[in-house]
Amino acid sequence: MKHRNYFLYRKKTTNVIMMSLTVIAALAAVIPLFLIFYYTLSKGIAYLNLNFFIAMPKPVGEPGGGMANAIVGTLILIGIGGAIGIPVGIMTGTYLSEFGKNKFGFMVRFLTDVLSGVPSIVVGVVAYTMVVIPMKHFSALAGGIALGILMIPTITRTTEEMIKLVPHSLREAGLALGIPKWKTTIAIVLRTAWKGIATGVLLGLSRAAGETAPLLFTALGNRFWSTKIMQPIASLTVYIYDYSKSPFEDWNQQAWTAALVLIILISVLSLLFRFVTRSKYKSD
Repeated sequence: MKHRNYFLYRKKTTNVIMMSLTVIAALAAVIPLFLIFYYTLSKGIAYLNLNFFIAMPKPVGEPGGGMANAIVGTLILIGIGGAIGIPVGIMTGTYLSEFGKNKFGFMVRFLTDVLSGVPSIVVGVVAYTMVVIPMKHFSALAGGIALGILMIPTITRTTEEMIKLVPHSLREAGLALGIPKWKTTIAIVLRTAWKGIATGVLLGLSRAAGETAPLLFTALGNRFWSTKIMQPIASLTVYIYDYSKSPFEDWNQQAWTAALVLIILISVLSLLFRFVTRSKYKSD
């Protein structure tokens, strides 16, 4: 009896300690995030109005204006990058999880991990060499390709891990019904892991949306309205970079507002993905 009470006391004490450490770790991760958001909000709220979303940038030295072209340009760049990075990442992750238990799969997994650690500016230089130089001009397409490359490792590894969490019994049930393995993977495995995969896609999009260095080598920037993917295009991150080092106080303030808008944009994308995946599972 005494030994049993000691065991229960030890178990309860261990549980309290581990829960406390977990809460501390969670707060250590969340508090800096809220501090960054609060500081950005306090700095950028002054210029956050309708004019900022619909107006074009003013000439150098003239106060006021907005970043309508940069907001649209950022969405276009993310769209191009997503069109490249999302399908490649999901298909690569699916292959590694379901068919990649061989030397080729090991090599692909290793190279994906290496790519995830490559600095974004290096990816920008590669895109500049492979796309900008042959085309002889900067373009939104080159910027989108660079962002798509940056998305691939995050989406790939998340997809692989999420698919590995799908119970093998579901695969066996599909195969037992005579469904080919490739169709089982698409119709059952991917469908089950979709919510986790969507989280990986969101992480990839969020990382791409906050990149500046690759766009300086590829999309360059544009102070005029442009939606052509074969021409230089504006982006929020490049404007933040240019305006933050400007000698004009008005531009410095707009840089903070652009940073706040970028955070809002990523948050909206996150909520949209959560809504889509939640609605999908509820309908199922």
